[in-house]
Amino acid sequence: MEVTYDDIKKITITLKEYTQYDISGYSEKSLKRRVERFIAEYKVNPIYIIHKIKNDKDFVRKFINEITVNTTEFFRDPEFWYPLRYEIYPNLDKEKNKINIWHAGCSNGQEVYSNLILLNELNLLYKSLVFATDINDEMIKKAQNGAYRFRLNYEYLNNFDDVINKHPLNYEIDRGIPYHKYFEINHSKDIIKVKDFLRIIPMFRVHDLVNGEQEFLTKFDVVFCRNVLIYFNFELQKKVLRMIRHNMNKGGYLLLGVHESILDPLEVGFEKNSKYSYVAI
Repeated sequence: MEVTYDDIKKITITLKEYTQYDISGYSEKSLKRRVERFIAEYKVNPIYIIHKIKNDKDFVRKFINEITVNTTEFFRDPEFWYPLRYEIYPNLDKEKNKINIWHAGCSNGQEVYSNLILLNELNLLYKSLVFATDINDEMIKKAQNGAYRFRLNYEYLNNFDDVINKHPLNYEIDRGIPYHKYFEINHSKDIIKVKDFLRIIPMFRVHDLVNGEQEFLTKFDVVFCRNVLIYFNFELQKKVLRMIRHNMNKGGYLLLGVHESILDPLEVGFEKNSKYSYVAI
């Protein structure tokens, strides 16, 4: 069923009026595609969705979980991790006794665990405080569990090798770090699970970047907010970026996705640092 932009507007207004969720600043095209997918999967229509939003809190939670984007993978975009490994974290190691890190929009946690693996290889795990948040409570549960389908994720182990075992300037280097150092892999059950010594470290929380207040009594040195801003319109991007900047230490690093950038970084308290990162000013 095709959904009109008027339908999207009515759903958005109803959500804002009857719940704590405000999706009015989300990209209309992206939101329309996701609502159409929800309607096709559950065989409902916009009138039904609006009625359920007004009367069923469980439906609201399910609807929000379904229309939010949850795409991630272990060491996604390996080149993204090179500045972290060879520049950002070594610099912070020299400057900080404690490194505070926030994964905003952490999805199912694979990026969080990728970062923890990198921190451990740099011998920085002991001095890192890691928070991870997402609006989707089902994703937070998956992240806390740290278990994933192996057949859907085994190809990402190539990313692991690119970031952990190889050197971007000399691919003849192979550090030989085995997967079983960080994962338990059960082929018969089709499970790859992050080992407990990593799973106990991050503090996972449900949090809405649009309306949620900062829940943690700390300022962050590194904030991951990858592939989130592309789903917001320009004004909402600025609102979220200002909130993030407010909760960062001066000189902290904001890390965005490969296809993301800040149009006017100075306006929201950042300056460009590298292809994927901005520095809080």
